[in-house]
Amino acid sequence: MDVTFTPEQDEIRRTLREVLGERCGASEVRAAVDTADGYDSGLWTVLAGDLGLPGLAIPTTYGGVGCSTTELALACEETGRTLAPTPLVATAALAAPLVLALGTEEQRARLLPRMASGELTATLAVPPGVALGLTCTNAGDWSGGGRSGGVQAKPLRGAGNCATSPHEPAAKWSLYGQIDQVLDGHSANVLIVAAHTGGFARSRTLLFLVDGEASGLTRTRLTSLDATRPQARLQLRDVPAELLGSDDKDILTALTRTGDGLATVLSCEAVGAADNALERTVEYVKQREQFGRAIGSFQAVKHRLADVYVQLQAARSAAYYAAWATAHDERVGGLALAQALEALRTAAAEGIQLHGGIGFTWEHEAHLYFKRAAGDDLLFGPVHRLRAHAAETARLFENAEVTV
Repeated sequence: MDVTFTPEQDEIRRTLREVLGERCGASEVRAAVDTADGYDSGLWTVLAGDLGLPGLAIPTTYGGVGCSTTELALACEETGRTLAPTPLVATAALAAPLVLALGTEEQRARLLPRMASGELTATLAVPPGVALGLTCTNAGDWSGGGRSGGVQAKPLRGAGNCATSPHEPAAKWSLYGQIDQVLDGHSANVLIVAAHTGGFARSRTLLFLVDGEASGLTRTRLTSLDATRPQARLQLRDVPAELLGSDDKDILTALTRTGDGLATVLSCEAVGAADNALERTVEYVKQREQFGRAIGSFQAVKHRLADVYVQLQAARSAAYYAAWATAHDERVGGLALAQALEALRTAAAEGIQLHGGIGFTWEHEAHLYFKRAAGDDLLFGPVHRLRAHAAETARLFENAEVTV
């Protein structure tokens, strides 16, 4: 394992830090989340059109940069430092990998170049922790199994409803149902919706492409704990949809692989946020005085910040290993995400405490970092379930004996 960054990876990190440092301060973040889309479209144009972030992990054949999830994760470490609200994670880490893995050649050629350029934003509409295999095996009730509820799909023409060649017209389906907590679901141009089909006895899950402006689709932005990670409720009433790929693809495996890549990206993002939260706290304790001296000179404060630093470095090591492992078909994203979210929560909580009275005011930016940790824990975790599922998958305790 080579633990050094390539010159290209270093350049990605350096350039992003400069751009975000100039355009994404705390006031800009708060202004962006109050817009209808929940992000700064001007900043997104720079990140996508000028720097090509959404296309980092998309092959050059489809207009991307041709790198891997590793580069995307390292880029998200920098966006995490400033908590930049963008559709990058939903588009590049959720939607694009599924189109690449499951889509027909026509669908890839139609969608991926526009995603890579930032012209098209997209997201995945599923229960995130469960469907992506982060907290449990994703072959459970959410994916059908004869259960009612969720989103239902019915074909609009015949049984042979999937395209057999790139030139055949796309399949036509109709979707009905509701799904909550869809990341960037209120603003995405394209939605990848998981829906049940096959009736009660043979119910299974397929993925469908839905236009963000389709008739019968109602999108409502939800009030979420972390405003920098906007979520939406989707209500579908006979919404026209296009089957993603063909109906014989292994949907659950593709979702699991996408989940691991997403967890890797989120772990690096959380490490960047924790690093910045710690830096801001260290800078503040050097300036704030109590009893005639800076509080950072007190041994108790030093110990608390040292503990945060050690936890952060452990999380960084786990996140970087997960980023490396994605290129070698190893799946450790869930564990890395658990470690990173815990480090971010600790760094943010200590930041609030050590900022004293000002840190407890709702307007202070330290709360943005704490909300990011708590919000991601609710959306993709919680941490103890991420670890429990990783241990179960690795069969860590399979042969353990309990003694009294």
